[in-house]
Amino acid sequence: MAPGGIPEGGGMVGAPPTGGEIGAAVTGSFFLQPAMASAAARATKVRFKVVPPGASCEEIAGHARQSSLPAAGFKDGLDVRDPGRSSPPRSCSSPVAAPRPAWYPKASMHIGFDAKRAFQNSTGLGNFARDVLRILAEQRPGNRYVAYGPRLVAGKVPAGVEARGPDRLFGRAIPSLWRVAGLAAQLHRDRVELFHGLSGELPMGIERSGVRSVVTIHDLIFERFPELYSPIDRRIYAWKSRRAAERAGLVIAVSEQTKQDLVERYAIRPERIRVVYQGCHPAFQRAPAPGADDSVARRLGLPDRYLLSVGTVERRKNLGLVVKALPGLPGIPLLAVGRQTGYADELRLEARRLGVEDRVRFLAGISMEDLAALYRRCSVFVYPSIFEGFGIPIVEALFSGAPVVTTAGGVFPEAAGPGSAYVAPTDVDGLRQTVAALLGDQVRRDAMRAAGLLHARRFTDQAIAEGLSNVYQEVSG
Repeated sequence: MAPGGIPEGGGMVGAPPTGGEIGAAVTGSFFLQPAMASAAARATKVRFKVVPPGASCEEIAGHARQSSLPAAGFKDGLDVRDPGRSSPPRSCSSPVAAPRPAWYPKASMHIGFDAKRAFQNSTGLGNFARDVLRILAEQRPGNRYVAYGPRLVAGKVPAGVEARGPDRLFGRAIPSLWRVAGLAAQLHRDRVELFHGLSGELPMGIERSGVRSVVTIHDLIFERFPELYSPIDRRIYAWKSRRAAERAGLVIAVSEQTKQDLVERYAIRPERIRVVYQGCHPAFQRAPAPGADDSVARRLGLPDRYLLSVGTVERRKNLGLVVKALPGLPGIPLLAVGRQTGYADELRLEARRLGVEDRVRFLAGISMEDLAALYRRCSVFVYPSIFEGFGIPIVEALFSGAPVVTTAGGVFPEAAGPGSAYVAPTDVDGLRQTVAALLGDQVRRDAMRAAGLLHARRFTDQAIAEGLSNVYQEVSG
């Protein structure tokens, strides 16, 4: 079966109302977005044609011309269904699609995204941006999604999402300035109806462009802990976040904690803020193939039991609390996964001083699939961060069935739920006692896994898509 439940190879399932033959050319496992294809099939008894994987744009267009049919294809991860509304991908020298008939299902909304982070960041905000695009393309495929970035990188956006960079000489010459001062005009030229700033920023002039806007604010850590940032960075982040929150049609906060900070620190009215939680990569939400986790364990040389911590190894993540607790937890090592900063060297020195240097292992550059296996195999996941806007690693751990120990207060109970364990971020003895008790109580760990999976339901792709869609509909009037 082809995607969307249409038989591969076509096969006429009935004549269209007009008596004409209607179809779509597709490539490989991608084709007309599933909801639109299903709607077209139901409404018109469409016959779908399949062309070989890797077919060129010209071959797709040729299939359409031979049958006088509108072509709908994906090439290099870019949606080229409607080149009449934007220029075709660079790999195509001519338009791919014929004009749509009046009955043809149209996208219900044309949505643009600030996708700089999706193209350029491999973790953190980059993962968040890619997950949002993937979730919307899969769960709400009827819309048209366009990811805008100053520098495009192949393979960073999912099928069903177009990628666009600067369309004029100025933007191509100075792409970083285009993102701030030129993007709003391009959104207007591209007839974007709604723009979503995914990383706390909106382009200048968006409120005068006729394009409605929402912005996601992840946290105001730079306001709460200014000592962790250089003075210039803190001022820039504060100016961008405050201005974006003031100018957006609605503000999306990734947690109730961030909403509270926006109200208290920037005087944003609560009725202008909507909370939409963050999700996580599908690798953490699906069951592994038989034997896959054991294979990862052998390849990475994983011990049978270990504590796991995930996130950038920086002072705010507070991994030192776990290192200091290790002497009271004999026999169990700590695996710390994430990009290292100078703080990692401090932790190595501390581990050496405490005599646990051989029990602390740092890993980086781990794939999502391997990371999911690390979560599933760990004895306890420990996340002692001092402050977060949300905490995606907690959600990854919940979906993976790992018992979670994290920080009391702040956003952490919101993210980790009632089944997790909590300690103060400075309480070494409290962490040691909590982890030791869990290591000796399989029944409690199993209960925490079950409660965590139940709490994780609020972070599913379906829940995230519904929350975002509701905001888009509300701000669009």
